[in-house]
Amino acid sequence: MPQGLEFALAMTCALAMGLAIQRGATCTVAAVDDLLQTGRPARLLALLEAALWVGAGMLIARELGLAPPWPAGVAVSAWTVGGAVLLGLGAVVNQACMVGTVARLGSGQWAFAATPMGFYVGCLSAGAWFGPPAARPLEGLSPAQAAPSWLAWALLGLFTLRCTSGLWRHRADLRSIGTPHAATAAIGVAFALLMLLAGAWSYSDVLADLARGMATDLGTRLALGAGLLCGAVGGGVLTRQLGRHPVRAAQVMRCAVGGLMMGWGSLLIPGSNDSLVLLGLPLLWPHAWTGVAVMAATVAMVLQASRRLGRRRAAPDPGTP
Repeated sequence: MPQGLEFALAMTCALAMGLAIQRGATCTVAAVDDLLQTGRPARLLALLEAALWVGAGMLIARELGLAPPWPAGVAVSAWTVGGAVLLGLGAVVNQACMVGTVARLGSGQWAFAATPMGFYVGCLSAGAWFGPPAARPLEGLSPAQAAPSWLAWALLGLFTLRCTSGLWRHRADLRSIGTPHAATAAIGVAFALLMLLAGAWSYSDVLADLARGMATDLGTRLALGAGLLCGAVGGGVLTRQLGRHPVRAAQVMRCAVGGLMMGWGSLLIPGSNDSLVLLGLPLLWPHAWTGVAVMAATVAMVLQASRRLGRRRAAPDPGTP
């Protein structure tokens, strides 16, 4: 458990993550929706970029002898695919994934407080509803752990170049740095540093562990979760978005149901989109890549079907004079 200066640095990283999540409107649903509407994959690529920077940070930490224990992977199964479908459906119902929920709360959309509550209930009830077998751990090291040493320093050089060029392009107005790529790069770096200071951590994993009675170091993890939310709210204050969104009963119910479905999905995969993107993808675990791909495909299909249905309802009746 981090103490003193280590805890203060870890809390700073959590605050920075929350701020970056809110400023960059980081969300898998928003990324897929943007791809469908504009044909540009910028937001999806930004999410993958966050995973790249986490992986780079872990490799550099390995070279410096500072790497924390690397989370283990699990075998891909039908439960992985089914859980990813539920995760995608829940994200669409909620209108935001678990990371996007933090951004919504940071913008003052308080109805989304029902999402983590629903997620907790979903994690609590997944065993009774689905009865999945225990996930089979994979043996051996992650493919990322076997990466050559030169790759760590090449990624560090790439990140330095990326940040320098971004600052130069936006030198006239540094507030415009809050783009998806800049925000997700900040998320990736902050998360990698947070791993060094406090171990592998994501706020959805805290909820899942609480539901399963497996929570360890609960005080620190809850404090980091509070720091993440405070950082997001700080981003909302900076953008003057806080407190402008009325809370409606229908919206609260939608968020609770969406959170419930995402909780079910995260237990079946296992992992929610924050831990899959920021832990599973950088480590090149197959269950994480499968889960994220199936989740994104599910979101895309549901959004497309919803739009087509909406257009049909809006179209005039040919028999109407």
